[in-house]
Amino acid sequence: MPPEERLAKLSALEEWLAWQLENTRAKIRTLEAQVERDRRAAQRAWQEQRWKLEPARDRRTVLHRGGCGIWRGETGFLERGEVLLALEDDSLTVEMCQVCNPEPGLQD
Repeated sequence: MPPEERLAKLSALEEWLAWQLENTRAKIRTLEAQVERDRRAAQRAWQEQRWKLEPARDRRTVLHRGGCGIWRGETGFLERGEVLLALEDDSLTVEMCQVCNPEPGLQD
């Protein structure tokens, strides 16, 4: 095969491989975005099944659902049993957030 023909074939192969590489990279970007969306959705679902206590201001502690945006505490998520213990503690004055209404999730 003459060099000009080999060069033409290799150039075509290079072009096709470049297309394949870009196509694969696009699929990877799409899957990475999906994995990130799924991770955020799972984190949000986990938070929604928990509660958080906003630290006391003027001896008043506010209870929020885990996903409430009023108080953005990213740590200290509480399970239902822990919240019930906090509500029974006479040394704490716990009020319910008026926006996220965390109380219905605590009822049996």
